[in-house]
Amino acid sequence: MDFATSPPFEAMNLFCANFPPPADIADFFRDLAFGVVENRAAIDELIGRHSKNWRLSRMSAVDRNILRVAVYELLHRPDVPPPAVINEALELSKIYGTELSPAFINGILDSILQDLQGKR
Repeated sequence: MDFATSPPFEAMNLFCANFPPPADIADFFRDLAFGVVENRAAIDELIGRHSKNWRLSRMSAVDRNILRVAVYELLHRPDVPPPAVINEALELSKIYGTELSPAFINGILDSILQDLQGKR
């Protein structure tokens, strides 16, 4: 949806029509995708505050969107423990990002989590 020229919900419906998520995670999948779209401005603002010397537009699309999903979960999915959120983001970054992605993503998510937990 980051690159789609159509509205996000149309892009999501097209994606799901061609690559349907497994039934047991379909609701979670849709919550993450639509939740990121609906809260993107606040999510991007938070990432921007915690990414020193990196604007979102300069980040790789993979890193940027892994961060968006993880931040959405940290903010709106209390049923997912923060360590699990960060671990899953790091695993995705190892598979789809560059060799520098895990450290970059970990640094930003750790800073955001500390901020959210009032440790900063």
